[in-house]
Amino acid sequence: MSHSRQPDARTVPHARIMHTDTERCVRAVQSKDARFDGWFFTAVLTTRIYCRPSCPAVPPKAENMTFLPSAAACQQAGFRACKRCRPDTSPGSPEWNARADTVARAMRLIRDGVVDREGVPGLAARLGYSTRQIERQLLAELGAGPLALARAQRAQTARLLIETTAIPMTEIAFAAGFSSIRTFNDTVREVFALSPSELRTRAARGPGRQTPGAISLRLPYRAPLNPDNLFGHLAATAVPGVEEWRGGAYRRTLRLPYGHGIAELTPQPDHIGCRLSLTDPRDLAVAISRCRWLLDLDADPAAVDEQLSADPLLAPLIRKAPGRRVPRTVDAAEFAVRAVLGQQVSTAAARTHAGRLVAAHGVPVGDREGGLTHLFPSPEALAALDPDTLALPRSRRTTLTTLVSALADGTIGLGFDSDWERARVQLGALPGFGPWTVEVIAMRALGDPDAFLPTDLGMRRAAGGLGLPSTPAALTARAAHWRPWRAYAVQYLWATDDHPINSLPE
Repeated sequence: MSHSRQPDARTVPHARIMHTDTERCVRAVQSKDARFDGWFFTAVLTTRIYCRPSCPAVPPKAENMTFLPSAAACQQAGFRACKRCRPDTSPGSPEWNARADTVARAMRLIRDGVVDREGVPGLAARLGYSTRQIERQLLAELGAGPLALARAQRAQTARLLIETTAIPMTEIAFAAGFSSIRTFNDTVREVFALSPSELRTRAARGPGRQTPGAISLRLPYRAPLNPDNLFGHLAATAVPGVEEWRGGAYRRTLRLPYGHGIAELTPQPDHIGCRLSLTDPRDLAVAISRCRWLLDLDADPAAVDEQLSADPLLAPLIRKAPGRRVPRTVDAAEFAVRAVLGQQVSTAAARTHAGRLVAAHGVPVGDREGGLTHLFPSPEALAALDPDTLALPRSRRTTLTTLVSALADGTIGLGFDSDWERARVQLGALPGFGPWTVEVIAMRALGDPDAFLPTDLGMRRAAGGLGLPSTPAALTARAAHWRPWRAYAVQYLWATDDHPINSLPE
């Protein structure tokens, strides 16, 4: 089941048709509308440069513009990235987080580096299609196949490493995923119209450059963004040793394909400050992708808020604090385990249970700048634990051990390639998994924007206080008008409470 939205004519149109609507694209470029960044790209026929719609340069004549659905399509057509607006750093299309069809799942996997690690055959195998089918679908919608899309991502990764670190160019080439130095040099020149050394010379030297292994960058998003519930939730539920709030930033450890890392994320008025410490620079693109996913930075808040504001009882909440995001996770399996630990207990108790698992079974890591000590234990590590050592009721032990066994042996897969409805069915068949647990995993681990929690006590209390139906069945019926953004409605309703999850820590 795909949850693709049907936008109002006044909002940003669907990505699959956006770049073909020339009149709307021209208006967006002429008005420099940043809401359209990432939805399409403007390729200028006279200069052979491609830009984001909000580029500060004087817009070209309409007859000199053509519009393409992805940076990869622009690069494949022979256009190079604008040096002023840096279109390769635009927020990602919200389509890939709001849909569950094959193209959206493929894009999430490509963004997570699957093509670089496993090739196009590996991507196709994960999705259950032939390579030809995947290539055809991506080409039809994005104007580029999986190799071109992965190449565009490699180019952006290379640019970040060149501009924000002092790593030698040879190491950057392979860290970014290029097979040779020559391919690296040719791609950088082709995409950015500068050599790697020229890019480095032009780059401003930020404070992160002088710290070995640390990379500082800005994560863009579509405004507005309300950080209160986003960072408040992550901080209030932080697992000791794995996560912490320190110095105005949310920090956590990351398990990555080639090693591990620590992410430090700081809310700023127009971006999220991101500082990454990685044991292997090849993990940079994946770490960025997972941080963006965690903070729901590719969402389209204008579309979400407009749909929800049509309900007169939700509208005041949205006017008061627009742009709420859904706090997600960097590791779906980790969140599933934490959801079980959090069943029918307080936030503090859930943190305590999770902290004990981390101390006993997590992988130790070093953190010279804070109090992070471990990676959250993998399903494989937890599958080997003795259930009698868990300070949980017997039924909860059974629920946890059954879950981690299914995750460890691959019976259940929770990842960017997951089919949301199939995952719901599989999770619902496990002992101790009721609707609340299934839906909270669908919301925060799988990223389904339409996941809904009508049985949640906080939801029901908030609904009753606003005059909405408070029984699960009646609330679900009323929420039909909120689709496909019910997960965002949950955030607005939860935010009516004074729980610590709804405010930034002091």
